[in-house]
Order: sequence, then structure tokens, then C-alpha cells
Amino acid sequence: MTPSAHQAIAETRAWVERAVIGLNLCPFAKAVHGKNQVRYVVSQADTPEALLAELGDEMNRLAATDPLLIDTTLLIHPQVLNDFLDFNDFLGAADGLLEQLGHEGVLQVASFHPRFQFAGTDADDVTNATNQSPYPTLHLLREASIDRAVAAFPEAEAIFEANMQTLEKLGADGWAALQAWWQADASKPV
Repeated sequence: MTPSAHQAIAETRAWVERAVIGLNLCPFAKAVHGKNQVRYVVSQADTPEALLAELGDEMNRLAATDPLLIDTTLLIHPQVLNDFLDFNDFLGAADGLLEQLGHEGVLQVASFHPRFQFAGTDADDVTNATNQSPYPTLHLLREASIDRAVAAFPEAEAIFEANMQTLEKLGADGWAALQAWWQADASKPV
């Protein structure tokens, strides 16, 4: 069953708050979230081609918008690319579109998926959860924002290892409890 746009945004926002910020998986997320500079968009696309067109629109919108208003965009797409391998293959087209639209070096696409799996890991390896979101999601980031964040966090390359350690300490049961928590948060009336 496809969630409503409201439900998809609520659950994704709760994931950002509880997992991404709560576990400090991205030390840069708290500032833009706190300033309400994250744009949450739910795609109605049901084909990769339609999603790619919408992704292009969102790339153009982000590049043209003042970063003080929108610093980053989460394009949530619950109806398409639910298979992780298909999603992973789509990322090449996303990067190609970024280049085609002239946004290479300006924007970057990061990826999150409910069944995200790092190469060389088992599907149930808890460290995969560092990139597991409630729905398939393409994250558009500004290169300038990344540069500023990395300058403020000089050991940015250590984030990946710290995230792995955080998830290993949390364990599969802890991750499942966290998922239930953000799902409960998302179902609360606004």
C-alpha cells in the first residue's frame, strides 16, 4: 500500500530526527533541520523515467533557491525503485542528469533506501542501517554546504567508521526499536 504524501513526509522527518540526528549519523543534519532548511518532497512517479524528470526539476529548484531558504532536498519516492538493485542502478542516471543540467560541482546526490546494503555485507548486517530510510529517497545536497560542513568537522572521513560503530553498538534489536519509535512519531496527529 502506497503511503499518503503526509505519511511519507512525517515518517521521513521522524527518521531524520530520531536516526540521522538522534544517532548523529550525519553531524551536519542538525543545523539545517533546526533552521527548517530541508525540503521534503514526495514523488508521485511510478516509473524511473518520471522520477528522473522530477529529480531534474528538484535539482533546478534547489540550485535556483537561496540556501537560507532551502539548503537540501529529500525526494521521497515510495512508488518506484523499491528494489534496492534497481535503485542502485538508477543512481548512475541521477548523476548523469546532474551533469547534463550543469549542476555538477554545485549539487550532489546521496541515496537512502529501506533495503540499503553495502557491497560485501549480508542483507541483515546492522551497519547497512546507516543508509536505510523509511522509503527510497534521493538526497540533493549543495556542494558549498558540504564544503562548509567538512571545514567545520575536520575529520569528516571518520564519520563513516563512527556510524558503523554506532550501529554495531545499537544492534539489530536497537535499530528495530528505533524504527518503531519513528513510525510511532510519524503516526501522531499534527
